[in-house]
Amino acid sequence: MRAMGWRKSSGKASHRWWFLAAMWCLATSGALASDDALREILRTPGHVILMRHASAPGTGDPDGFRLDDCSTQRNLSTAGRAEAAAIGAGLRALGVARAAVYSSRWCRCLDTARGLGLGPVTPLPALDSFFADRSVADERTAALTTWLAMADLAGPTVLVTHQVNITALTDVVPAQGEWLVARRRGDRWEVVARRPPGSP
Repeated sequence: MRAMGWRKSSGKASHRWWFLAAMWCLATSGALASDDALREILRTPGHVILMRHASAPGTGDPDGFRLDDCSTQRNLSTAGRAEAAAIGAGLRALGVARAAVYSSRWCRCLDTARGLGLGPVTPLPALDSFFADRSVADERTAALTTWLAMADLAGPTVLVTHQVNITALTDVVPAQGEWLVARRRGDRWEVVARRPPGSP
């Protein structure tokens, strides 16, 4: 710290510095975007909504998981299904009446995507979880990055996926039911707004 010209502080000055630093981090992550600002962002081409599936109790998937059998998977709770509907209503209130909706092939993501009520849902393997097999993380993220580079993002586009996928793409760790708005910045996707679960 000394090499950077910062002086050691204490008391109220120190608390204020940390408060301002925290506010700056929140603001630059898009966490403080107002509804009006979010409406404007969502109207602007080139943005994508990245959404973690709604509430599904547990972690990962049970032993015996099969992609083609929802009964072998960790699924949305009743609250999670209600959350998906509420998220869709919230997006409509922000001006997103319809969207191109893509989803991981995991049932909890497909059910979240359908519950939004924003249009037909297209399964997209590049959004599939790699929680249980981190060896494919780079490959899966590269596939998603390539897909995004070729996607038509002129209108609202929603991608419903998993925490690991969103974190690999953006470095953000979203909660279940949280969604982010991201745009390309160089070879990365920058988060410009966030809407935490339970937000109106």
